[in-house]
Amino acid sequence: MIELYPAIDLRDGVAVRLVQGDFARSTVFNEDPVAQARSFAREGATHLHVVDLDGALQGNPMHAPIIAQLAATFPGTVQLGGGLRHRAAVETAMATGVDRIVVGTAVIEDEEFLQWATARLGDRLVVALDARDGRVATHGWTQVSDRTAVEVAAELARTGVRHLLYTDIARDGTLAGPNLEALRRVSNAAPPLTILASGGISSLDDLTALAALRLPNVRGVIVGRALYEGRFTVGAALATLAASPR
Repeated sequence: MIELYPAIDLRDGVAVRLVQGDFARSTVFNEDPVAQARSFAREGATHLHVVDLDGALQGNPMHAPIIAQLAATFPGTVQLGGGLRHRAAVETAMATGVDRIVVGTAVIEDEEFLQWATARLGDRLVVALDARDGRVATHGWTQVSDRTAVEVAAELARTGVRHLLYTDIARDGTLAGPNLEALRRVSNAAPPLTILASGGISSLDDLTALAALRLPNVRGVIVGRALYEGRFTVGAALATLAASPR
């Protein structure tokens, strides 16, 4: 079964969602992120995806106290990303009590840091691979490289990394549906990696279509705006994923 990861994105201490990673297109959905985490848990969620958006811009974690509360409150697996670009930032993130650490920019650009993070975190490390028009975007999605997501995924599969979070930026926060073909290409390029899909989920049909790809290494899906806008509930999403063919 593909696991559901409801998303909590933190900006100025509240839960928001962006559109295509654009900070100018930010919507506040809950001023109490901890209450939001409790709500997701009550609905049956066992995984939670947290992003420190201010940390992503600054290059350092900015909301460690709130994240520690989220980790202590949510009864399942909590993963954290946003601004974790050096060793001290990773250690700060680990000290909050989260279960997994999502690192993007730093490990893609710095092989030494990637080796350290892989050794330090092991199965707790998730590498975020964010793509705009098929090319890798870094630094809070503000810079786009010449390298393709497929190329980088294939390289990461040879490094000892075990988990990959793939986001299609053009779909993120848009409710336009996931880019299934792009996900298929990344999945096929890195079969040893466990992949979490992110970007564009708008309906239960989208979840069914994702599962219908039958990609054995796609093990999770991150959903944000669709849940906040009431397109479907956590419970309905879990039931749909459980019933979908694999």
